[in-house]
Amino acid sequence: MEALKQILPLLLGLSLAGLVLTVGLRSGSGALVYVLRRPGLLFKAILAVEIIPPLAAAALVWMLPLEPVVKAGIMLMAISPVPPLVPGKELGIGARKEYAYGIYFAMALLTIIAVPLVFDLAAQLFGHGRTLPFHLIASTVFTGVLIPLALGAIIRMLAPDFAYRAATWVYRLSMALVVIVFLPILVSVWPAIRDLIGNGTVIAMAVLTVITLAGGHLLGGPADLDRATLAVAASVRHPGIAMLIANTAFEDKRVTAAVLLYLLVSLVVGVFYKQWFTRTHPAPRVS
Repeated sequence: MEALKQILPLLLGLSLAGLVLTVGLRSGSGALVYVLRRPGLLFKAILAVEIIPPLAAAALVWMLPLEPVVKAGIMLMAISPVPPLVPGKELGIGARKEYAYGIYFAMALLTIIAVPLVFDLAAQLFGHGRTLPFHLIASTVFTGVLIPLALGAIIRMLAPDFAYRAATWVYRLSMALVVIVFLPILVSVWPAIRDLIGNGTVIAMAVLTVITLAGGHLLGGPADLDRATLAVAASVRHPGIAMLIANTAFEDKRVTAAVLLYLLVSLVVGVFYKQWFTRTHPAPRVS
């Protein structure tokens, strides 16, 4: 059992890196730097993805009488952006590839600095005495995001046909591995998740998800698909980074349960947003 507990995080990291590799295989360098080359888009993305979620989370946990572990889980998810599933979700609603991949790459770069900085600010605000080592997030983002992203982009540049064919299989295998690894983790912490439900916990998490969706939607610009793209990027947070911080900075393991509960709530709310968006913004018919 102890060996399994050690293997599961490694497999989860490998599966998430595989999803990031898929982004690199499908994107190309031009798409990755699309947002970085446009200061206006970059500024709005920073507001939606990096600033609004932690500010809204801080306001909610400050005002609401939630359990401390719930407050910690909400804050950790709020400061942990850009999971590898984001580009796929965005493309699923018809997003422009260069905008979806450009936001992902730009926010991944900023995560190295933003996550430790915001964590330290939140820790001081809520009286949590620990700080988050910069190298912890930097190494996680480099090995789990930037390296597989760069590898995929290089393969696409050198062998575009192979990259196109390989991307589908890498994505399928990585998603299967995510499910295989995630289910045992979810089952192991389900009793703790069940105990956290109630006392406004789920409502608070749903409200924060709606706020982040609204922030991205309003800042996404005049194009409807760009609004939905930024809304998804802002609302979907990275449970891997959040759980890494939870295991490093908190002794209470229920914080991890709160992180996973937030993930489940945000996914459900995201489904409702996607249904609303596709209903109110139907794809144009091809004559």
